Amino acid sequence: MPTCYRHPDRESYIRCQRCDRAICPDCMRDAAVGFQCPTCVAEGKKTTRSGRTAYGGLRPGNAGITSMVLIGINAAVWLLVMATGGSASVWIARLSLLPTGRCVPAGQPSQYFPQLHSEAVCTASAAREWIPGVSDGAYWQLLTSAFTHVEIWHIGFNMLALWVLGPQLELAVGRARFLALYLLSGLAGSVLVYWAAPVGGSTLGASGAIFGLMGALLVLAFKVRAQMQPVLTWIGINFLITVVGRGFISWQGHLGGFLGGLLIAAALVYAPRQRRTTWQVAGLAAVGVVLVVATLLRTAALA
Repeated sequence: MPTCYRHPDRESYIRCQRCDRAICPDCMRDAAVGFQCPTCVAEGKKTTRSGRTAYGGLRPGNAGITSMVLIGINAAVWLLVMATGGSASVWIARLSLLPTGRCVPAGQPSQYFPQLHSEAVCTASAAREWIPGVSDGAYWQLLTSAFTHVEIWHIGFNMLALWVLGPQLELAVGRARFLALYLLSGLAGSVLVYWAAPVGGSTLGASGAIFGLMGALLVLAFKVRAQMQPVLTWIGINFLITVVGRGFISWQGHLGGFLGGLLIAAALVYAPRQRRTTWQVAGLAAVGVVLVVATLLRTAALA
């Protein structure tokens, strides 16, 4: 009589579809066809590729989709700006990061009256209109500015960097975590601009988010003990360009995004394995709270 390979005292006429050993009802495990034994099921789990990344995110089927969507949004905003006047477009004034509001000639948002700091005084004349800044409650500018460009070289460089870095990071951490990394890095860059840039200036571009991706790549390379020299060289070159071009490049946005990317990536890749998702969400939430508090404190200081 055939007996179960795990329970020799039990007769069995059912065999594992994988190893062909006899198994009793207690050892039967449902398979796509027939039954498998517990040993084959355990071996199958070891050899089957996990559906999650090394840091807990769902493994994306196409790691470039999120980057393509972000590139598409940036391109759509750029086309809107170009179609409505380029650097003179009203959308530049509405979407760029303005620390404080400005008074502009009606229909000419690219010019403004620096001596008029009050909406009431500005709108006393029908020939003028008021463009609100972040301190006036236009908090959306902290994010919309990260999707707004004017010069073709500006959007071209940023989107090329996103296309190179984005799929690598999305494959490493998963789609949702990558999107959180990108948006929070861009927000971190904007918050430092809000604090450290001249209050009468205007800032736009995705560079803060891109530098956040660079910071995240550095953390990942350190975590897996990869070759650091190429990453450090690339980051160093970009910071050198920032320093040389600080007259027209927002070093505040670059530095803020980079520091934000370091913190966010550290929260993602160094989260304890036990309850990893909970720790990661808590880390991202903590970064978000710090950025919100910093924004509110700056608004109070400018009031």
